[in-house]
Amino acid sequence: MLDILFDTVVMRPYVFVFFMVFLLICIPHIGWRKTFTFTGAAYLIAFISEKLSISTGFPYGWYYYIDITSYKELWVWGVPFFDSLSYVFLTYCSYTTALFILSPLATRGFDLITLETRAIRHSWAALILGAFLQTFLDIIIDPVALQGDRWFLGQIYNYHEPGLHFGVPVSNYAGWLLTSLVLVAVLQQIDRRGEEKAPYGIFAMPFRSLLGPLLYLSVLIFNWVVSFYIGEYLIVLTGVFIFTLPILMVIILAVMRVNRYREEELQEHLKDYPCSLLNRIKE
Repeated sequence: MLDILFDTVVMRPYVFVFFMVFLLICIPHIGWRKTFTFTGAAYLIAFISEKLSISTGFPYGWYYYIDITSYKELWVWGVPFFDSLSYVFLTYCSYTTALFILSPLATRGFDLITLETRAIRHSWAALILGAFLQTFLDIIIDPVALQGDRWFLGQIYNYHEPGLHFGVPVSNYAGWLLTSLVLVAVLQQIDRRGEEKAPYGIFAMPFRSLLGPLLYLSVLIFNWVVSFYIGEYLIVLTGVFIFTLPILMVIILAVMRVNRYREEELQEHLKDYPCSLLNRIKE
């Protein structure tokens, strides 16, 4: 069992690197308890969604896992452990990217700080935008993962019938959107708990507001690099076309919004989140 646990990490190092980065970002953001509660809840939801789909075709469509590594890495009831774990950090980085887009921005020195408020973090806008951002990531991830036999992932799954998008059916993306909506909503609900107290683990971490979006971009770039490495240049080109305009719009709008917040927006941020770096600087 110890060998299987060790090999689970060694065989999928990129997943666990992304997951560790998620922990390092999320704990200072929402605290220890909420981070680990979300990790457990998100993993369970992701696992159920995958188990349902391979058994019933809902929500992602009919696909199946190819059991060629269960003797070397951890599988849970017919589903590779690492696969469901990926949903955890994908949800968080998509959600925090949505917060970066929706929140007023302030600078202190070289740091860029999102003036998040409870209203923004728990809003429908953050829910819908975060879910779509996560689904957009899967538009790049799944076609690459489906070519796993051509890189170190391995051919661990396939669809019963090839889909329209590089072999991936459209139903997969509809399922991802539905699952992402549930996952972001669960994260928002967990974040609502215990708001009257300062959760343990939260602290003013420099550049924290940028780390979630950077994790999002890192996942995107990793999959582009793999696509380029295996010679799937059309997947790379499609991804570049999909993401170039949104990325440019986010950058341009961010530059236009920096330090153009209203005083009441700043005060609401400081009131809702007293551990903010801005409060620390003020003190």
